[in-house]
Amino acid sequence: MSKNLIVALGGNALIENPNHISIDAQYQAARHTARCLGPLLSRGYNIAIVHGNGPQVGFILRRVELSLGELHDVPLDSCVADTQGAIGYSIQMAIRNEIGVGKRNAVTVVTQVLVEKTDPAFLNPVKPIGHFMDEEQARERSKADGWVVKEDAGRGWRRVVPSPEPIEIIELDVIRSLVDSGVVAIAAGGGGIPVLLNDNGEFEGVEAVIDKDKTASLLARSLNADKFVISTTVPKVCKDFGRSTQRELDVLSVSEARALAAEGQFAPGSMLPKIQALVDFVQATGREGLICSLSNLGSALEGSRGTKIVP
Repeated sequence: MSKNLIVALGGNALIENPNHISIDAQYQAARHTARCLGPLLSRGYNIAIVHGNGPQVGFILRRVELSLGELHDVPLDSCVADTQGAIGYSIQMAIRNEIGVGKRNAVTVVTQVLVEKTDPAFLNPVKPIGHFMDEEQARERSKADGWVVKEDAGRGWRRVVPSPEPIEIIELDVIRSLVDSGVVAIAAGGGGIPVLLNDNGEFEGVEAVIDKDKTASLLARSLNADKFVISTTVPKVCKDFGRSTQRELDVLSVSEARALAAEGQFAPGSMLPKIQALVDFVQATGREGLICSLSNLGSALEGSRGTKIVP
């Protein structure tokens, strides 16, 4: 039987160089991603891909700001939907072009993810989005548009939005059918379009963003995947990252990963959510999680690269 594999792609899967962000440059990055996925497809894995979308959402928001007074605003949930379609299109075309038409189909699922309206994240927005502003501009947008704004690590001020926990993937059954049939499913891009149930019991989009790795972990658990992989820009997880005592880690048990997280070994905005997402998967399924660089995906699944998270 084919094994189901969930792959969460980091930002470098589409923007390899921040100085080259054109649509063509992003497609060429998608081609590189497809080449890295090629060996996994040839081995018969059934794959679902979850990708990030932070820069692309930022581009849409900036265009909206530049066109104010001429065109309508675009709410954040629609920005996520827009990027799911555009990024998914780029990845699925790259996969077809790299592996050959007719060998494996790839399709993008515009995916909604349910969040709770009572999630405490709505009371404490922390996820920065959009461009940097000086303090005066930030205060003006806060007053005019009701934005929550915060200073971002000495680089300027930015809008911050809630980042609630993903509860349920609405299109899960569709994604499962695609994966089980051998179609490469590109799903829950950017963590999914955040929706909640309103007082009428209907879905309603909400101004928030969901952590991509958390949703990928939820998808992996919901599909009972055989393995969950998160690709990053680094080849392995490190202890004492960036210090003279830095040490690469080949294998981490769930308890070891939690202990290192409690020590503050993993940065909250980068490695920590990835470790937490993998730990949740491993604990729930008893199967291995893996973190590795995109170019090492194939060899990491063979056990020679990356960091394994084990029960």
